[in-house]
Amino acid sequence: MKFSLLIFLYAFPLAFSSPGQSRVKTGDEVFVENHLEMIKGKKVGIITNQSGILQAADSAHRNGRNIIDVLSNLPGTKVVAIFAPEHGIRGVQSAGEYTNDSVDERTGIRIYSLYGKTTKPSPAMLKGINVLIYDIQDVGARFYTFVSTLDLTLEAAAENHIKYIVLDRPDMLRADLIDGPILVDSLRSFVGIQPIPGVYGMTPGELATMINDEHMLKDGVKADLTVIKMKNYERRMWYDETGLKWIKPSPNLPDMNSIELYPGSVLIEGTNISEGRGSEHPFESVGAPFIDSQRLVRLLARQHISGAKFDPVEFTPHSFPWASKPKFDGELCHGVKITVVDRNIFKPVEMGVILVWAIYKLYPHEFRFDAANFDRLCGTRDIRLALTSGKSPKMIFTKWNTGMVEFEKLHAKYLLYK
Repeated sequence: MKFSLLIFLYAFPLAFSSPGQSRVKTGDEVFVENHLEMIKGKKVGIITNQSGILQAADSAHRNGRNIIDVLSNLPGTKVVAIFAPEHGIRGVQSAGEYTNDSVDERTGIRIYSLYGKTTKPSPAMLKGINVLIYDIQDVGARFYTFVSTLDLTLEAAAENHIKYIVLDRPDMLRADLIDGPILVDSLRSFVGIQPIPGVYGMTPGELATMINDEHMLKDGVKADLTVIKMKNYERRMWYDETGLKWIKPSPNLPDMNSIELYPGSVLIEGTNISEGRGSEHPFESVGAPFIDSQRLVRLLARQHISGAKFDPVEFTPHSFPWASKPKFDGELCHGVKITVVDRNIFKPVEMGVILVWAIYKLYPHEFRFDAANFDRLCGTRDIRLALTSGKSPKMIFTKWNTGMVEFEKLHAKYLLYK
């Protein structure tokens, strides 16, 4: 067990681009190489975490350095504040664990937590700042809270007349994948802040531009927004096809399989079933003590879910710093290990709904919804109500397709890459 946990903690795979494909150059690299005049003489606030790393191979003194370190050493520019999202500035804190304000040990700059007492920078935090810079690697799922941090910091910039710059990064799920229902206004929360699908198929810069230009921010405010585009990026790319080094976006997403599954298996968080937190395979292993693994695998196999396979699994969740108080802590769980075998035809949110449907169908007395949480993650009450009334997953998918088509028309106006 100890050996396998060490592998889980320390094995970070590298990503490689396909033969003949140049490595993607992220927005922060492009910014440092070509656009530093935008912050010359300015006081800057940086919204970032462990993912804000420059990977420029032609700049040895910058390669592998955090955007905070690079910009804080620029003559004529003063970084006066850092803003950290969920999981903290180093990306190691457990999901849902509030973080406190602190000071960056390397630079002495004040770090304001945007996942604690406040999720939106206050005027006091922004005092004296001329420019806010966003440099965070997102996953591409609505419920991933970095989307809300992007939204609320953009809104704060608009309200306080501060220029906002997004240093664009890839959509880890590829930026031409859209899946899931549109969030309804009554269920807006920090795990769903805008009316977009569960998987929305946009880079952070594209999403910020749409939110800003469509006046989707509170009271319709609009920020002075600039997006620094990537180079060599194509929408069809998965993150491990970009040539960029692997950095976990958050503690419970250690590899591409977990990221590919996350938009679907995250729905399990809204139930009394374990989504695998506290195990070696979060969001890949799903189960509970009362589940018969073989029965569940057989039922799922009959659904012919494209691009995924399900195998029986046993796992025992344990509380760790990156997974505090997981469901069934210390109890043996039985369930399924999910593996994506063809991610180009796999639809994660559809899979998540079928998975919930299957467990509910087999264990109607043991299974329970955390209704408020499940509905927030889905972005609608319709899915839970449909499942509890006996409707099939296909009927649920048909209902959300109309909203997806309308969203595709809207988001097409804001695409920055082919």
